This record gives sequence, structure tokens and C-alpha cells, in this order.
Amino acid sequence: MKRGIDYIGVSAGALILNDKDEVFLTKRSKNTTNQHGKWEAPGGGIGFGETREEAVKREIKEELGIDIEIISLLQVVDEILPEDKQHWLATTFIAKIKPGQIPQILEPEKCDAIGWFSLDKLPDPISYITGLDIAKYREQMKK
Repeated sequence: MKRGIDYIGVSAGALILNDKDEVFLTKRSKNTTNQHGKWEAPGGGIGFGETREEAVKREIKEELGIDIEIISLLQVVDEILPEDKQHWLATTFIAKIKPGQIPQILEPEKCDAIGWFSLDKLPDPISYITGLDIAKYREQMKK
């Protein structure tokens, strides 16, 4: 049985921001489970017995070789992807990279590109969940 397909998957990601209010995104490869070729905030599935915070820190360390500091919880939403026939319960945190670290692609089979982007000049296309996350972050910034 596959999570997200045969039952609802649970994931955690991070909207990583820098001092310039740019967001760090990864471009999903054709080998990922969904949203191929779309730009997304990094993260992944949560393992049994693992907290959401532990999962997102582990995933980002495995994928990008960096440690993050979680600043706050951004949101928890249903990520229903009819085109991929998948359903995920996704948690997104706001985070920053710990000082002195530079992200690099450590899983090239899952990630085609990485980069920092202004919230006003995001790459296209953006994944469904990252679109929701950025909209929520902009909404919070207005308050």
C-alpha cells in the first residue's frame, strides 16, 4: 500500500525564508510521486513515531544537506491532487537556514533545480501546496 494513494499521506514541509524575504524552492523531477516539474517548498513524508518537526528537519537535511530552524507553524491543509489521484495532509512551517550553510541537491533523482526567489517573482509552475503556503504567508504578513 502506498501513502497518499491507498490512504491519506501525512507530510511536512518548510517555507524557508532569508533576510531578503526570498523563499527557497526546489523543482520536482519526473521521478517524484506527484507535481512533476513544479517548484515547491522542500519537505516530505512523516515516518511512524516521528514528529512533524523532526520529519521536516530530516527531509531537508537528506535532500539539501542543511539544517533549518523552525520559526513557526504556517498551516495544516488537505492537499488533494485529483490529477495524481493522491490525498495528503500537509503541515508547513516557516523556517530559516542555520548560519553558514548552503543548500545543495543531494537527491538529483527527486530534484532538478533549487533557488531563492522573491515573493514577487516566483518561478512557474508552482506546486499546489506551495501556492497555498505562499498565499497564507502573504495573508499573515498583511496583519
